[in-house]
Amino acid sequence: MSRFAAAVLSAALLAAPAGAAPKKLLLIGQGPDGHPAQTHEYVAGLKVLHRCLKDVPDLEVTELRADEPWKEGPELMERADGVVLYLAEGAKWLQADPKRHEALKKLAARRGGIVVLHWAMGTREAGPIDAALPLLGAVHGGPDRKYQVLETELTPVENRLPVLNGVGAFKVKDEFYYRLKVFKGEGVQPLLRAKIDGGDEMVAWAFRRPDGGRSFGFSGLHFHDNWRVKEYRRLVAQGDAGPADPEGRAVGRSGRGGSETEMRRKGPRVTYAAVPLSGPIRP
Repeated sequence: MSRFAAAVLSAALLAAPAGAAPKKLLLIGQGPDGHPAQTHEYVAGLKVLHRCLKDVPDLEVTELRADEPWKEGPELMERADGVVLYLAEGAKWLQADPKRHEALKKLAARRGGIVVLHWAMGTREAGPIDAALPLLGAVHGGPDRKYQVLETELTPVENRLPVLNGVGAFKVKDEFYYRLKVFKGEGVQPLLRAKIDGGDEMVAWAFRRPDGGRSFGFSGLHFHDNWRVKEYRRLVAQGDAGPADPEGRAVGRSGRGGSETEMRRKGPRVTYAAVPLSGPIRP
């Protein structure tokens, strides 16, 4: 494996040395953002993800709801080793509070992991794009942003990183963001491409940031029901947890789950979702 591939691996957290305290990963979501029920179900989706990550060694996972003004957020992020953002207009949100932005930059400076899922990589306005790119690697933003709901095939890149263990080509219906604004320096490694408008568009990536840390992004997960797709659970869990050591021994112990997702609803909104564990999904 090349040094670059070993460095980005699955994009999020480094191993905790033997005897060290577990790495702290924050799953940060929000309440409804105005999209229809069963879409942008941030809180319920992160509950599924938390279940997928529960057996990853040396990883302490905490779910947080970051409805504004979320004044406690900067302090919590300053104590974390990595964050997963699954919320509305994340590229704008991370800069909406100067203390929040500074906490994320400090997290990046100490080589913490940063993960963005779906609209968490986004901004309707173009203004926040430039400041977000060095943290995220790619942004879905500005008035020219591209997105489409379609059924299509997702194909892993040939240069397979451990984040792609157990993930082959598969078809899915989702809303994908594409033709993303991408960081202009080195470090962005496409992971999955989707057939959209006759082209092969990057919809998932790993990013070795200029500060030496890792970021990971996936533009799918508009529909909550897609947490049923085992390739989605595996990709996102492995991208969030990262390797548990430089050889990636922990990759493959995340992304667990059966073929069905049990939903409990209060009205049309999903309030809880759990993936029944039926053993690991092996590569």
